[in-house]
Amino acid sequence: MDRRSFLISAGTALAAGGFASQAGAQQSAGPPEKPKVTLGVGGKPLLYYLPLTIAERRGFFKDEGLEVEINDFGGGAKSLQALIGGSVDVVTGAYEHTIRMQAKGQDVRAVVELGRFPAVVIAARKDRAGEIKSAADLKGKKIGVTAPGSSTALIAQYAMVKAGLKPTDAALIGIGGGAGAVAAMKKGEIDAISHLDPIIAKLEADGDIVVLVDTRTEAGTRALFGGPNPAAVLYAKKDFIDRNPNTTQRLVNAFMASLKWLAAATPEAVADTVPPEYQLGDKPLYIQAVKNSLESYSRNGLVSPEGMASVYDTLKLLDPELKGAQVDLANTFDDRFVKRAMG
Repeated sequence: MDRRSFLISAGTALAAGGFASQAGAQQSAGPPEKPKVTLGVGGKPLLYYLPLTIAERRGFFKDEGLEVEINDFGGGAKSLQALIGGSVDVVTGAYEHTIRMQAKGQDVRAVVELGRFPAVVIAARKDRAGEIKSAADLKGKKIGVTAPGSSTALIAQYAMVKAGLKPTDAALIGIGGGAGAVAAMKKGEIDAISHLDPIIAKLEADGDIVVLVDTRTEAGTRALFGGPNPAAVLYAKKDFIDRNPNTTQRLVNAFMASLKWLAAATPEAVADTVPPEYQLGDKPLYIQAVKNSLESYSRNGLVSPEGMASVYDTLKLLDPELKGAQVDLANTFDDRFVKRAMG
């Protein structure tokens, strides 16, 4: 099956009622083994993690009998470290981290897809746009990312390699996921940025950047990767999943409810739901950012085999440690919980 056919068939399956049967399926989850769960995330205000904020603010975790404590770290790589170190139970983070951990002998698995496109934008500072016209011009430049090792860094490096550069040809500067990221660009501390909405939307609206690469849409994702490239997921160690199957099911149910809500929500309803501070002082701008990103959220909670392979190929291209690694991609995503939630 080619990439386009896969996406169409997946969308058709969803339209046929993937989310529709969810409410009945949720009733079948047994009592949670661990009703209090600690969740790590790297930059919660970012629209990359909007399904998490919706699940929290709309009460979907509470509906599942869960009390979820959310720890927000400076980037996805830091939330992964917290999981491995044992300070959080589960993480909303990039799917790629499951592959990295499997290659290192750590059995970390995703249980629900939240984002089907990376939604990362690479842009040049406006006053450097004359010399930075494509990813090929990033050599020797400073690129702001949420944190080194995070998906924003990975995609910047991938775009550079595709343009004929080495992944080490630019300096990746961690600027976090909040207002500090906007400030770094406005102060001229970085030459380019690889980041997410609403940060990108704010910089675009203020005329501070010129976009080079945009993976908020299917077309933009295909232009860079040649097909689907899954983004945010909920992942955990296999032993947590094995010990807490009901808790895991209820977490997945909550995120599936969030995806269902987002599939029908207006950008205005989203803006009314999130904390006001996420809007960077400009609600109309945030609404526009949501419009830009709504296409990127998962339609059925499932990571496709084609998407898994795409991310694996990207990592093997960039990471010397992964070039010779043998990762069974079937171990990176446990689809049982999404399928139960869908009925």
